[in-house]
Amino acid sequence: MVFGKGTPLLAGAVIVACVVLVGPSAPGDDRIGRSLPAHAAKDVVPNRVMTWNLCNPCETSNVDRAAEIATYAPQVIGLQEACARDVERIRDHLQSLYGLVYHVEYGSVLRNWGRCGGVPWSPGAYGQAVLSAAPMTDRVNVEYPDGGSEDRGYMAVTTVVGGRSVRVFNTHLAERRQEAVRAEQTGVLAAEVARHDRAIVLGDFNAVPDAPELTPMWALAADVDPQCHPAPADTCETTTDWRSKFDYVFLRGITALNHRVQPTSYSDHDMLRTDLAGT
Repeated sequence: MVFGKGTPLLAGAVIVACVVLVGPSAPGDDRIGRSLPAHAAKDVVPNRVMTWNLCNPCETSNVDRAAEIATYAPQVIGLQEACARDVERIRDHLQSLYGLVYHVEYGSVLRNWGRCGGVPWSPGAYGQAVLSAAPMTDRVNVEYPDGGSEDRGYMAVTTVVGGRSVRVFNTHLAERRQEAVRAEQTGVLAAEVARHDRAIVLGDFNAVPDAPELTPMWALAADVDPQCHPAPADTCETTTDWRSKFDYVFLRGITALNHRVQPTSYSDHDMLRTDLAGT
């Protein structure tokens, strides 16, 4: 086959077009699964919930993210800093590589090409997501009136955990050193949580346990770590690479049987999981 002089220019244009259309992608994000450790769950654990800030932008494969989730196979997991396209791939990998079937609902609060790729006139959706082995209903997605340096919000769904219906919230509060903004956001979230006798609140609150802005949440619910209280906060296990506890699973009207902070090399936040008391 003979190519003309314009072939290199044409090939370059095709490559550029593909990059623009697909957007940033993590290396090694293919269908070759990572082997799970011997202690991995064999199927979805019916009463297990988990929260995980994925870290974005980070050069992490969605195959590796799926393997981390599959190791513990929670009934429900709340993800923060999540691109809708990444969540779709994670869900696909969980099913095709590990046989774990999840429903997904999104709580995107902005569209950002730098974080989530896409085309310039239609960048990828970014925010929160909930994956649940049981169907979800009554989804709401609320953007906080003031997001701080970046739009932030919460989402909520109704699903089944441990055989009982429960309202599940997932949030990501304003970045560090924006205490006043987080205080307003927590007030908005707490007012909605208070409407439910049984609720699970997942998320990255960007605040340590004794931060004043978390007071409304502590008044409504308990963290899954029984040693973790607003004071003394130094009894709480840390959940981030900088040795702070920012990630919470707050329970209202529900009791935790145990909890684990699961270190991971695929994010600057560890995974926080808990098994809940049955029906």
